[in-house]
This record gives sequence, structure tokens and C-alpha cells, in this order.
Amino acid sequence: MKRYHPVLVGLHWLVAAMILIALFIGGPGLTALQNDDPAKLFGLTGHMIWGLAIGAFMVVRLIMRLVAKAPPAADAGHQALNLGARAAHIGLYVLVLVMVASGIGLAVSANLFQIAFGQSGAPLPADFAVFPARFVHGAVATLLMILIAAHIAGWAYHQFYLRDGLIRRMWFGKRM
Repeated sequence: MKRYHPVLVGLHWLVAAMILIALFIGGPGLTALQNDDPAKLFGLTGHMIWGLAIGAFMVVRLIMRLVAKAPPAADAGHQALNLGARAAHIGLYVLVLVMVASGIGLAVSANLFQIAFGQSGAPLPADFAVFPARFVHGAVATLLMILIAAHIAGWAYHQFYLRDGLIRRMWFGKRM
């Protein structure tokens, strides 16, 4: 077998796009808005829905990854690189799930579910920085961006230096 299961492939690219949108548009876009701006509540509601969807897709992806047969591990030609790749892939799952969990923690501690979805009419908190989950959410976002950059660098190493066509494993086509 040379390729991942098509469901895993589809979830990989879907979740990757969703995470990039959440990180590069959701985070900075929301931070730029004042908490008393009605657009902030609208954007935050969308960000929460988006994050929960990412979490759900990641759980499905993790389950599929555990039950679907995978191609043999890629070889970067050096044991340290192979170990780093394995750690990076595990790290991506962990960081994304921690990101979702910290977002849920922030939403619970700031009563955002009631404000955003319950239409309580209550204002957003004056400052989200008072909630420990906000610090975790921001720190994990930074770590996630670093790990995504490393993941892309690993792809580039395989694609342009080793020229082994590794990207084909994470695309649609015959699995054999």
C-alpha cells in the first residue's frame, strides 16, 4: 500500500485548511476588534463553531488513523529525522486537540456559550487575558504555527531534496 485511506486524505486537507484559516484569520482578526464591538461577538461565534468543527474532524481523523491501514513509515534517510517526523505528527494531533480544549475551557470560563449561542444579551468580558485558558490558547497557537512550519519544511525536504514524491501518499488515487 502506497497511499493513506481516502477518508484520511480528505480529512487531512480539510482540517489543514480549517486550522490555517482559524490561526491566520480567526486569531488576529478577533484580537484586532474591541470586545464591545458587535462584530467581535459575531466573529467569536464563528470562531467557536469553526474550532468545534476542527475538534470533531480531528477526533474522526484520529479514529480513522488508528483503524485504517497506513503505508509504511517514510524514511528521511536519517534516524533523527525519522524520529522528529514521528514526534511532529503526534505533536500536531496533540496541539490541535489542546487548542480545541483550551478554546472550550475559555468559552466555559468566560460564559461564551451562553453569550454567543444562548443570546443572553450579556456583554463579552472586558478582557479575555484574565482567563488562564486564554494564555494556553495563545501559547498553543504559536506552538502550532511553529510545528506546521516544520511540517511544511519536512514536506519540502522530501519533495525538493530527496525527490521521493512523498506527498503522493497524502493524495487521492489507487492505494496499491
